[in-house]
Amino acid sequence: MANRQSLKEMTGKFDKLEKFEGQDFRRWQKKMHFLLTTMKVVHVLSTPMAVVEEEGNLEQVRRKSKWENDNYICLGLILNGMCDTLFDLYQNIETAKELWDILEAKYMAEDSSSKKFLVSNFNNYKMVDSRSVVEQYHELCRILGQFSQHNMNMDESISVSSIIDKLPPSWKDFKHNLKHMKGELSLVELGGHFIIEV
Repeated sequence: MANRQSLKEMTGKFDKLEKFEGQDFRRWQKKMHFLLTTMKVVHVLSTPMAVVEEEGNLEQVRRKSKWENDNYICLGLILNGMCDTLFDLYQNIETAKELWDILEAKYMAEDSSSKKFLVSNFNNYKMVDSRSVVEQYHELCRILGQFSQHNMNMDESISVSSIIDKLPPSWKDFKHNLKHMKGELSLVELGGHFIIEV
């Protein structure tokens, strides 16, 4: 009965985790780490398999058996958290730690190139008159939110100033007023000003 309940809990938690398809690795990795911690198998990612040194040592045999079982569950959870194409690619790896390390090596490198892409996206973004400024402001905030996913920080006052500089030509007077306000604006306050102005 207890096994059925834990299996039911596991599948319930697993349904909420999006399948990894090769993008947004850091977000998926954090969600997967949380799931592995909840399932009490995350230790196999950092603890080597117990070795049985002398025959008949029941405690060592028990620890090795538990590690092998936890590794099997951990490996299964990681593999099942991937899209079918990636599952097929990585299914023959034997330990969860080996799989975790391979994924980190491959996708962290790709994440670093996506950091450059994010910075370019933000820097090159130009607001246009043909679309709502509030909508474009939200797009810029989404890009800034992705910065934090990649452990990149931008001072909020620089973010606010950059967004003000990106305002479309028809907002020239409003831009001028914002730049000459006393005190610093937060991103939330800037968004509030845009909503009031619209």
